Amino acid sequence: MFGRVKPLDAILATAEKKSLHRSLGAFQLTMLGIGAVIGTGIFVLTAEAAQKAGPGMMLSFVIAGVVCAFAALCYAEMAAMVPVSGSAYTYSYAVMGELIAWMVGWALILEYAVAAGAVSVGWSGYVVGLIENVFHIDIPNMLVRGPFDGGLINLPAMLIAGLVTWLLVIGTKESATVNAALVVIKVSALTLFIILAVPVMNMERFSPFMPLGFGGVGAAAASIFFAYVGFDAVSTAAEETKNPQRNMPIGLIGSLTICTIFYLLVAAGVIGSVGAQPMLGAMGEGLEPGSPELAASCAAVADQAVVCSKEALAWTLRQIGWPQIGNLVGLAAGLALPSVILMMMFGQTRIFFVMSRDGLLPAMFSKIHPQYNTPHVITILTGIGVALFAAFFPVGLLANISNSGTLFAFAAVSFAVLVIRRKDPSRHRPFRTPFIYLTAPLSIAGCGYLFFSLDDKSKLLFVIWAVIGLIVYFAYSRSRSHVGLGTVEVHEDDADAPPQPVPPLPGVPTPGGPQA
Repeated sequence: MFGRVKPLDAILATAEKKSLHRSLGAFQLTMLGIGAVIGTGIFVLTAEAAQKAGPGMMLSFVIAGVVCAFAALCYAEMAAMVPVSGSAYTYSYAVMGELIAWMVGWALILEYAVAAGAVSVGWSGYVVGLIENVFHIDIPNMLVRGPFDGGLINLPAMLIAGLVTWLLVIGTKESATVNAALVVIKVSALTLFIILAVPVMNMERFSPFMPLGFGGVGAAAASIFFAYVGFDAVSTAAEETKNPQRNMPIGLIGSLTICTIFYLLVAAGVIGSVGAQPMLGAMGEGLEPGSPELAASCAAVADQAVVCSKEALAWTLRQIGWPQIGNLVGLAAGLALPSVILMMMFGQTRIFFVMSRDGLLPAMFSKIHPQYNTPHVITILTGIGVALFAAFFPVGLLANISNSGTLFAFAAVSFAVLVIRRKDPSRHRPFRTPFIYLTAPLSIAGCGYLFFSLDDKSKLLFVIWAVIGLIVYFAYSRSRSHVGLGTVEVHEDDADAPPQPVPPLPGVPTPGGPQA
């Protein structure tokens, strides 16, 4: 299992050539974390969480946030020790060997591509709702929902995925200023929602609190974990952090705490103002989000329930008498979410690129366009995959499949940290995970709990994807791996590699990469 390790010393030698200035304090780290995390999941998945857990989704946010905190503390030690602008793939290669690294990289390819699809579907829901309400027209569901969701094809979601792919091929880079503006838009929209929805809360709407029991809360936590993806942006910044042993835990736990409080206030606003009871089947069972059964039940009540909405926050504001503000929240989501799709596709193409340069995938995947200097082949392939996911699958299923890959990668990194503490205790660690023999097992257990709380379809698809990955590895990658052939190279920092999937902020170095 631990054969074919990419030597840490080779990776560190590469990193030495570009050592970065330690400039980040606890406050900047916290802001970086909030900017990377907040927005997407809460805009997109509130209705899914309500359908699974009812008002109990407030507990789901806390559970997911706590698991993220443990995983992030483990991730930070690894990111600081292996300070190339890599990912869980690079860390696993350095510690647990090629097979585990391949499986982690393969899981991350799934995570990023499917997550980009999920955000595309979420974007479609808000933009379609905005157009319908501003222009008083009714767009047929057949054209804006997938076949599982009471439609035929989600054309707007396909369109945005195609547009982002084109932007990536022609060489669009994330702008720190634009990104900061989008973070302000997202946070302002959520703050406005809280200010308007929380005062009209009716506590009776919180009962029954867990209509589908604690199993429903766990299932919602497994979905809502998607709302926290991006917190590893802080973990990868350990190398640029002043006094990382003090500031990393403050930045990680601080940003996760602030995001969780934000999410709880938004969830309370939704539940207290319009209610969040799930739609039940004939036997009193909760209907699965994104299923034809739920679509039929929602059609029967003319979509007049938050669990039926594709734009839960905007819909809630319209219901409580703020239609124009609801439209503004829809506009905020329409403006901000494409940049998230861009970041996720950066992450996907980057991992494909590095795995291709390592010999594990065909070299054509890392071919660079002569005019645009971008890895166009893999970007176009990724874009086609994202567009197809977005066109035909509901947002909840896509988020769950994406979470399965993320949870596997974080569990692997948490295990890797434990392994290297035993194998190489004397190596310099700029940041050491506190109480490692408690933190890492809790992280692994938490990721396992959320993974097994996912719906059966998502777990089955993850297993099928993993089996395909093993077949590809043993049929193709193992015999062509550069490490296996005796050449050790570190491609994470190649000048033509796609950028990190980390949103840049003005005046702050992009973690693990060049100045933003």
